[in-house]
Amino acid sequence: MNIDRIREDFALFRSKDPPVYFDNSATTQRPEKVIEAVADLYRTCNANPRRGLYDLAAEATAHYEDARKTVASFIGASDPSEIVFTRNTTEAVNLVAACSDVKAGERIVITVSEHHSNLLPWQRLARDKGAELIYMEPDMTGRIPEDQIISNITDNTAIVAFAHVSNVWGIENPVCGIIARARAVGAITVVDGAQAAAHMKVDVKALDCDFYAFSGHKMLAPMGIGVLYGKKSLLEKMDPFMLGGEMIEYVTRDDAAFAEAPYKFEAGTINAGGAAGLAAACDYISGIGFEAIRKQEILVTSHILEGMSRIPEVTVYGSALPEEHHGIISFNIEGCHPHDVASILNEDRICVRAGHHCAQPLMQYMGIGSCVRASVYVYNTVEEAEVFTASLAKVRKVLGY
Repeated sequence: MNIDRIREDFALFRSKDPPVYFDNSATTQRPEKVIEAVADLYRTCNANPRRGLYDLAAEATAHYEDARKTVASFIGASDPSEIVFTRNTTEAVNLVAACSDVKAGERIVITVSEHHSNLLPWQRLARDKGAELIYMEPDMTGRIPEDQIISNITDNTAIVAFAHVSNVWGIENPVCGIIARARAVGAITVVDGAQAAAHMKVDVKALDCDFYAFSGHKMLAPMGIGVLYGKKSLLEKMDPFMLGGEMIEYVTRDDAAFAEAPYKFEAGTINAGGAAGLAAACDYISGIGFEAIRKQEILVTSHILEGMSRIPEVTVYGSALPEEHHGIISFNIEGCHPHDVASILNEDRICVRAGHHCAQPLMQYMGIGSCVRASVYVYNTVEEAEVFTASLAKVRKVLGY
């Protein structure tokens, strides 16, 4: 894999003095092929998909449905109709929560390390339905122990929702074990794949999850496009999340019949450009290959962790093994507020995230208020890792220590 050649595909890295972009868990950069795919759709077939009967509209519809097929193939779905396009992971999880049939006294089980987007919808659902929200707790490497899975996912569990990869720890949850336990007690599984889809091969059939959600903007695609995979049998039973145009069979003054899945979940004018960009991103990632992506992420992460080990005041959260971080390194520096750390790094044109990372219950569980997160992707380099750790070593001096 030629990293220099890959970086040429991204306008940011072709600039004269590019920053060190280590905020990929928040959003990735977009390659030219993705930008071109969006622009080409609007240049060549700018019409409203699934509405007009004229040729241009039919072509726009074909592009949109081709994108659905590409995404289905990318995650191993059996049928393109199991792919619902959403705005992002947040909307996808909210869709499932809003359409879920949970009864009073039943359990909704999540982990304490969830992003707020995979916590707040279940918190509200539990409150509205009189259900019980239960938290599985990780160890200090971020792993969910088996006894937490067995003791919390009980016979009266209706839903188990959890991240494939933590956006703070960077660790991969025991997906197959959690799903197997949920299946044994008859619970529905919802997997937040926002931090996984760009970094590893996802096969929803092999995982046997009921729902899988992810966002385009974290995997080289445009903002405003996301995906909810759902088993067809479950999608067919669910009432739609939003009501409006193009998700109906017919409407009378008193009643309505909804279209089949996935169309009944895509009310209103859809994001055709975003879908085209997402399909192009899937193709681009597949062209590089997950093995190459993983190798580069581990290489850069290893250099970052090695450099941090030479700074005694740095505390890294999670596993000591680079391969278990999936490109995410969360840390703090003794005596330094994370916002100050991020601001000082920014002076050296290094982009990192600082705060609670939309995971406040996890911060409380870890005994901290916030932390700094550096996150890398396939286009990041060892040289950037060295620039980053060299700048990190100066932070306490800048702050007067």
